[in-house]
Amino acid sequence: MKTLLKVENLQTFIGQYHILQGVNLEVEEGSVTVVLGRNGAGKTTTLKTIMGITPPKEGRVIFRGEEIQGLAPHLAANRGIGYVPEDQGIFSDLTVEENMKLAIRKNDASTRERLDVVLELFPDLKIAWKRKGGNLSGGQKQMLSIARAFVNDNHLLLIDEPSKGLAPIIVEKVMEAINQLKEHTTIVLVEQNFLMASGVGDNVFLLDDGHTVYKGTMAELQRNDELKKKYLGIAV
Repeated sequence: MKTLLKVENLQTFIGQYHILQGVNLEVEEGSVTVVLGRNGAGKTTTLKTIMGITPPKEGRVIFRGEEIQGLAPHLAANRGIGYVPEDQGIFSDLTVEENMKLAIRKNDASTRERLDVVLELFPDLKIAWKRKGGNLSGGQKQMLSIARAFVNDNHLLLIDEPSKGLAPIIVEKVMEAINQLKEHTTIVLVEQNFLMASGVGDNVFLLDDGHTVYKGTMAELQRNDELKKKYLGIAV
């Protein structure tokens, strides 16, 4: 498979704190790559560094063969990277329709086609089309956040903890959607819910204290009880 994104030795500071101390990732086109680790391991900061929100002090981010580390977030977005933040990032005072219109960069036939795809995946958004973002359920807000990122012609989606705070039945819906979205785009997923991660992930990277400590397939990690216990705290 072709490598879409390569991250080499990321060193990122937030204020005086050295958060990323050697993060390495490799993302294959058409896959779901999951980034796992305990709280504080550097997972969210990794996505923010790729997106340009917290630029690295050292290291390289190579996207589609070009170095993009340090690019402003809007320039990273223009290169074809969509970002779904942990806090969802929707506009509470705007309707679902208005949120989607604001997200769309180019109103062309392929964008309208992707909008149809995402509304088919998330029928709740059709029902809530005229409802304000602040009045949506937690699951609907997450669906809207993912829809906003997917509707543009993005080669890569960075999705941060989509299962956070959601009921198990809604988590299942989000899992199904991500499995269908990977037919259209490449996904890097940060997730705490191992059940969800293992249900959608092809490849996995484990972070610990700002370092990449493991890379492999999700199937390999599922069989490795020692790693799951050491880095994820999963009892075996």
